[in-house]
Amino acid sequence: MPGENLSRDEAHERAALLSVDGYEVALDLRSAVGESTEAVRTFRSVTTIRFRRTGDGDTTFADLVAPSVTSVTLNGRELDPAAVFDGARIALDGLADENVLVVDAQCAYSRTGEGMHRFVDPEDGEVYLYTQYEPADARRVYANFEQPDLKAPYRFEVTAPDAWTVWSNGAGERGADGVWRFAETAPISTYITCVVAGPYHYVTDTYRRGDVEIPLGAMCRKGLAKHFDADDVFLITKQGFDFFHDNFDYPYPFGKYDQAFVPEYNLGAMENPGMVTFTEEYIYRGKVTRAAYERRANTILHEMAHMWFGDLVTMVWWDDLWLKESFADFMGSFSLAEATRFTDSWVTFANNRKAWAYRADQLPSTHPVTADIRDLEDAKLNFDGITYAKGASVLKQLVAYAGRDAFLEGARRYFKRHAYGNTRLHDLLSVLEETSGRDMKAWSKSWLQTSGVNVLAPEVTYDAEGRITELAVLQEGAELRPHRIAVGLYRLTEGALVRYARVETDVAGPRTVVAELAGSEQPDLILVNDDDLTYCKVRFDERSLDTLREHLGSVTDPLARALCWSALWNLTRDGLMPARDFVAAVLAFAGRETDIGVLQMLHAWARTAVTHYAAPAWRAEGGRRLAEGGLRELRLAEPGSEHQLTWARFLAATASSDADLRLLEGLLAGTARIDGLDVDQELRWALLSPLAEYGRADETRIDEELARDDTASGKRHQVRLLAARPSAAVKAQAWAQVVESDTLSNALVGAVIGGFAQPSQRELTAPYAEKYFAAIERIWSERSIQIGMDVVRGLFPAYQDRPETLAATDAWLVEHADAAPALRRLVLESRDDLARALRAQECDALED
Repeated sequence: MPGENLSRDEAHERAALLSVDGYEVALDLRSAVGESTEAVRTFRSVTTIRFRRTGDGDTTFADLVAPSVTSVTLNGRELDPAAVFDGARIALDGLADENVLVVDAQCAYSRTGEGMHRFVDPEDGEVYLYTQYEPADARRVYANFEQPDLKAPYRFEVTAPDAWTVWSNGAGERGADGVWRFAETAPISTYITCVVAGPYHYVTDTYRRGDVEIPLGAMCRKGLAKHFDADDVFLITKQGFDFFHDNFDYPYPFGKYDQAFVPEYNLGAMENPGMVTFTEEYIYRGKVTRAAYERRANTILHEMAHMWFGDLVTMVWWDDLWLKESFADFMGSFSLAEATRFTDSWVTFANNRKAWAYRADQLPSTHPVTADIRDLEDAKLNFDGITYAKGASVLKQLVAYAGRDAFLEGARRYFKRHAYGNTRLHDLLSVLEETSGRDMKAWSKSWLQTSGVNVLAPEVTYDAEGRITELAVLQEGAELRPHRIAVGLYRLTEGALVRYARVETDVAGPRTVVAELAGSEQPDLILVNDDDLTYCKVRFDERSLDTLREHLGSVTDPLARALCWSALWNLTRDGLMPARDFVAAVLAFAGRETDIGVLQMLHAWARTAVTHYAAPAWRAEGGRRLAEGGLRELRLAEPGSEHQLTWARFLAATASSDADLRLLEGLLAGTARIDGLDVDQELRWALLSPLAEYGRADETRIDEELARDDTASGKRHQVRLLAARPSAAVKAQAWAQVVESDTLSNALVGAVIGGFAQPSQRELTAPYAEKYFAAIERIWSERSIQIGMDVVRGLFPAYQDRPETLAATDAWLVEHADAAPALRRLVLESRDDLARALRAQECDALED
């Protein structure tokens, strides 16, 4: 990886030297099918780049990561590939004012989801290709200048097997010579160019509105066609186009709009203009909840927002990645709430997306929303909870601060002013100052250029009659910020916790008095940041906390209830509430939760509380209580409902007793039944998982399940369950598959890692803690960034949660001070999670 890195300074120097007029890229993908005698299967890539020298100097370099280069020609002059190509860069000298570079190379098909990914469907043997580039993997497919501020138009042509269809950013068709040729794109960055090729199942539709007509397409593997609900994908797509055309006042600028759901995808989706790619996990093979459809709809709209924020107007360098990701994350929830059936999307945002942000913002690697990105390795790691969810939260605060109309008018001016160009922070701030009249520089300094999360808590006094004499909001944090918040007062009324007073106010400094609430009747609950207007952690006064312990399920408003759950979870993570108290709250009130997305998050939090934050002596009891509660709620849930399905999956995730495991075996065999519960194939794998973990499903039994579901999804489940079995030999084999070999695809690497470490197998995997620290620097140097990240994060010995593991982590960090900064960051983050778990366990142990 180090030889493939690119620094910000190098990119800046190259942008000052040249501008690109256009690319012509010809790919021959016929080698994707059939047998190959090559050690690494390759395809031919011929690239012609026309560029001008606009600065001083006559030397530069082009980017290309490829096994071999056949020829390099600059302005008609043949260059020796052996002399100018080092495996990642092509050195260019003797530049003229106008230049033509032609590179003929053999590029490698990918098994890691980076570059030109090749997938063979185990169900029917068909081969499928797609590209994925962000931040800098287009150079694995064609020679280029791989940085976002060197935009150019592209013409792609692709030779493919006769039975295939090929798609790219522009509209295309197959010529009489069998070559697919695509319309020239508008000026775009390298990382959002795209090619998808193979025997995909393809469905079409059209978006029409006034004079606007956009051809729509949606595709997936043939094996998933029977599960593909393209009508719903198109419905959300059309609703999104309505919303963005209404609010952006800038027509969609990239012609057609294809959406491909592809296998073994590392991300949720990627905003390639005209050719958006998604993980095929968004095609549901069995029954799922409304929350799953909401996640998919949110992703569809997030990527669509990128057509304007990111594709039309692009950041100069990855420092300002937030200029596209924060906006897309915010716009995903915003448009979802206002244009689709998912009107409660802000509840999901408060409960789910912000939890991601709060965690990231408390890690030692926290950074401002506008980050300091030195190179591509830094960039890869900054697709994180701060860039996405905190940035989106900050934008939600900005809308409250500046006003919705001013915010949207600022966006409209931003698009028109910088269309097809590149921007920095000040370009956005200037238009927002114009439209809002606010001092955006001061706001930006507080919110975008500093890190960390504030804590807001109420401080309240009462008179003899129980009325509020003063209510103040206290703010803590390294950087005290201006917050526009709502403070809500709630009281118990006929068994329900309902709001009877609400005040919006500006909070600044360590203490802000909310004068409007003086004289109000004593509340049972004070909720700071009601309606979730700002980004902060919320604390409670003692009366409010006592109320929640007894009546959290009685909060009638779904968003307020989600905010209360989030606040309790933050207290648990911070070691201020015993994990067993949080578990008790979940067991007492989760059965009454109406929002299915919140319920699923509560299940995940409860499992984390027992697995990582509970005192070791109480851990088994906590697990028993969760499984007991899961079974109780499963039997109480309405037959056939999504709540029943969710509780069934929770039981499968927590089952450990003989009785529970026998029930799961019965459900799989058909000898046990729960009214209304459809045990489809995806649920079957979930029920089989704990049986593998506890040694009740051996290799033969797991292979029998694969025979029922001999698909790509089934194969991933099988590999994960095989690695989950409680055997030293199994763990040794799984470790070798991931650490000692690089033959598995990215999806199967993830499956092995997912099965390797189980919370019930702490002793079995203990010997691998030392092996982990011995291996990770080698892994980082030998593997791609994506696989390196997966291994370093996924195999960290988190279940060896004792001081000795913390000491071993610290020792590695001291001894490897010169290791790659991105690798050190990953280890530091895992170390912080471990230290947090130990602190939380100490808090919980006080209850013993």
